[in-house]
Amino acid sequence: MTFQPEQLGQSKADLAASLRELRKRVGLSQVRLAQRCNMSQTKLSNIETGRVGPNLVDVELILRVLEASPAEVAEVMSLARLANTEWQGKRASWRRGLEKRQAELAGLESEATTLRYFLPAMVTGLLATPEYVKASLSGSPGDKTKTVARKLERQAVLYDSTKTFTFLLTEQAVRWPVIHRAAMAVQVDRLVSLSHLPNVRIGVLPIESVMSRGPMNTFTVYDQRLATVETFTGRIVFQDSRDIAEHLRVFEMYERNALFGEDVRRALTEWANLFRS
Repeated sequence: MTFQPEQLGQSKADLAASLRELRKRVGLSQVRLAQRCNMSQTKLSNIETGRVGPNLVDVELILRVLEASPAEVAEVMSLARLANTEWQGKRASWRRGLEKRQAELAGLESEATTLRYFLPAMVTGLLATPEYVKASLSGSPGDKTKTVARKLERQAVLYDSTKTFTFLLTEQAVRWPVIHRAAMAVQVDRLVSLSHLPNVRIGVLPIESVMSRGPMNTFTVYDQRLATVETFTGRIVFQDSRDIAEHLRVFEMYERNALFGEDVRRALTEWANLFRS
């Protein structure tokens, strides 16, 4: 599925209109269709007016009851997938304030119990030293003091034993010199230290790993309900279960090839010493 970011907002209205038109074309009232779909008429009304975004199961059920043609199913399901996807532009985040984005991330982290991070290029803020955090924000406008403080505050979530974290980094992400060499050594030492937390797994994909699927984007999966993908100009939020499942499959493939435990600590210690040399 390909799309332009501006399509994502419009798709919700288009989906609602398409479902409403299909129902009217078949000649069913909202009450009759709701009964056949085993859902309330209020819910169906909210779906058709765009007040409630249906999940893909709801849409598939409605289309099946309406006996939609294969072409209609393909078109409406494409709209449904777009409606379950959100684009968050970086410039919009800047206008709202970087610290607000940190509050949003803290909210996602507080709600989830199983968090998976794939990091092909850089260390994420939850694992970063203060100096690394400051450097990673160098391309953002305005005063970043509050944002740095908020990022560091968020790190407390790592010590919540009710949650489990798995961080998968490529060797490049660990060794990319975001800051000067001595500070990079401290950053790598921090990864070693955090890897000892019982609820935190830190894995690294060595550069010599042979894998057919290249590391394309930074992404995070929160439980099995939400996936976010980072790009240079913003982030995409997926709520479609199939998109989430695909990111989990990719994550598990990389996970099988990563170093963990004492193996990863030995590699990290070697790289930290190279930064010091």
